[in-house]
Amino acid sequence: MNYSDIYALRIRQLCMSRKITINKLATLAGLKQSTIDNIIRGKSKNPKVRTLHRIANVFGMTLSEFLDFSELNDYSIDDEDENE
Repeated sequence: MNYSDIYALRIRQLCMSRKITINKLATLAGLKQSTIDNIIRGKSKNPKVRTLHRIANVFGMTLSEFLDFSELNDYSIDDEDENE
């Protein structure tokens, strides 16, 4: 699992728990649906902080709260560098 997979997982989990569709998330965040789709599908390997901030706001979270979850906290950057 890499960063893009982790972001996608986080967004899917939050959408499911809050019963928000990806389309609704994009609308509420003021983003194009393709932007969210690209993150979810792993096409966007490095989403902008501004994009993640907008997504976090939809869930009533700060960016730091959005990024504070076990999959990301347990992720080792060294592992990703080895796989590239």
